[in-house]
Amino acid sequence: MRSRPIEGRMTAAGEGELVVFFIGMRINSFAAVRSWWPVARAMGPMLKELTQDPDSGLLGYRSLLAGPREVQLVQYWESKEKLLAYAAEPDKNHHPAWSAFNRRLREGKGKVGMWHETYVVPAGAYESIYTNMPESGLGKATGVLPVTHRGNRAATRLRVS
Repeated sequence: MRSRPIEGRMTAAGEGELVVFFIGMRINSFAAVRSWWPVARAMGPMLKELTQDPDSGLLGYRSLLAGPREVQLVQYWESKEKLLAYAAEPDKNHHPAWSAFNRRLREGKGKVGMWHETYVVPAGAYESIYTNMPESGLGKATGVLPVTHRGNRAATRLRVS
């Protein structure tokens, strides 16, 4: 079920520093299902765990297809400390998933690929606009407000801190 569009021009309500984390999986050999299927399935339990814990630091996420071989995920986090704490926590889903992925990577000889990028974005160094859209991306993660609250021009919104 899709959200209904919000009429007019909106911007993300989030303030302060923000961490944007991109992660992706690439299927290098479709025939090697035993290599890539477990990797593909591992993200769901992690996202469920994170979204059920309001103190996890995960603000929201969005799944993207990057062609027939690659799936990507954009995550918005409160802080790099919370992202890194989750990644290192031995009792959370990430730790066993990462260990299993590394085993499959060694055994699979390149049948599946994985990548991630982390960006720490200071307050006032990001902006957004959504016109006649449902809450989306950062706006879905932090909520939206009318663009006039932050300025009608991107240059003005980028100076807000």
